[in-house]
Amino acid sequence: MKRTILYSLVTAMLTTQLTATESNNQWIEEYIATVPDFPKPGIQFKCYPDLLKNPKAFHQAIKTFADRYRDFNLDAIVGLDSRGFIFGTALAYEMNLPFVMVRKAGKLPRKVEKIDYELEYGTASFEIEVESISPGDRVLIMDDLLATGGTAKAAASLIERLGGQVVEVACLIELEGLHGREKLGYPFYSLVSIEVDE
Repeated sequence: MKRTILYSLVTAMLTTQLTATESNNQWIEEYIATVPDFPKPGIQFKCYPDLLKNPKAFHQAIKTFADRYRDFNLDAIVGLDSRGFIFGTALAYEMNLPFVMVRKAGKLPRKVEKIDYELEYGTASFEIEVESISPGDRVLIMDDLLATGGTAKAAASLIERLGGQVVEVACLIELEGLHGREKLGYPFYSLVSIEVDE
């Protein structure tokens, strides 16, 4: 009985805390860890498994996105391979919208549209199924993190080739200092922004 009461009290406190800070998403930073020198020396890698392991915190993050986009009249949510699938599928479920995958080359078996794009260390390719977006569809692009903006911009180009309209690009984390928002060229929203050096 005491354990049940204690659990209910802790749950209520967490829910109150998350709801109270809904307009200020800095609480999410408590769930973001920095791993130095990964995947190579000099990089401060940002990871968020603690957010995903906490159902209430994860749902609050998704709900914050959903509250923002409820009146955007979206037709689909597009997630970027692969971590964009985590937030994109959850948001699509929360909003009862179709989810569309943008994948790395060679992962989609049906007819695709393909784009090659530049990375700091070379080139990469994205593909999308040609029948996944219809002309005039209002689309939200979801990823976990915005750094330089190259992957999101490539995905936006794919969507526009199919006749879709990119309403906004959304991420859990924006790395300020890399100027990804400016390079992206599309409306952008993130739950938190973290300052990093170029």
